[in-house]
Amino acid sequence: MNTIPNTNDNKDKTKFYKETFEKISEERKQKIINEAIKEFAENGYNASNINTIAKKAEISIGSMYSYFASKEDLFLTIVDECFHVLESVLYSINLEDGNIFDILENLLRASRYYAIKYPEFNQIYLDVTTQALSKFSNKLSHKLEEITANKYMEIITRAKEQKLIDINIDDKIVSFCIDNLILMFQFSYTSDYYRERMKIFTGYDTNKDDEKVIKEILKFIKKALSYKNQ
Repeated sequence: MNTIPNTNDNKDKTKFYKETFEKISEERKQKIINEAIKEFAENGYNASNINTIAKKAEISIGSMYSYFASKEDLFLTIVDECFHVLESVLYSINLEDGNIFDILENLLRASRYYAIKYPEFNQIYLDVTTQALSKFSNKLSHKLEEITANKYMEIITRAKEQKLIDINIDDKIVSFCIDNLILMFQFSYTSDYYRERMKIFTGYDTNKDDEKVIKEILKFIKKALSYKNQ
């Protein structure tokens, strides 16, 4: 079980838990978080039970509600931290290291790393992107899509200045398409549906042929953005 990194130094982020949660020991706090992650990842938000989480964390339901006002607040705390971990993975990539295609390769490998190292986080992220949980979208403090969009726009702009890609392409549409490719690749490590979907379309299995998938995605992106297509 991978624990969530300590993010208490991030004072600007929205807190969905009560002050009492901050005052308990790190060991107890982590146990609650770990059990919540497992429950939400395995069952999804709607089917998860806060009483079950409390029992597995070896605390009373009264204590649980003294830390979180509701199951929703507990879930949002977990989602917020999952987003923070994914954000840290994205920020670990040096945008000055290589050209646009080198950076996109690094992003694909980072998404693979995140999906493999944090499978439960990735499952929760997948769950929260569904329409059934759209009610949470305006409550999340980490606007992950804005972060990734800005990253893509930065590398696309520089690539145009370096004349590595077609200067007439729409930056925002390209950013959207690239993000979709990387997101589907990432989900293919977590969801049986997306894994089978990739196998149907490509004949590749991300668990066995992920290097081939990465190379073919990069080949497609390079051809799509190149001046040679004009």
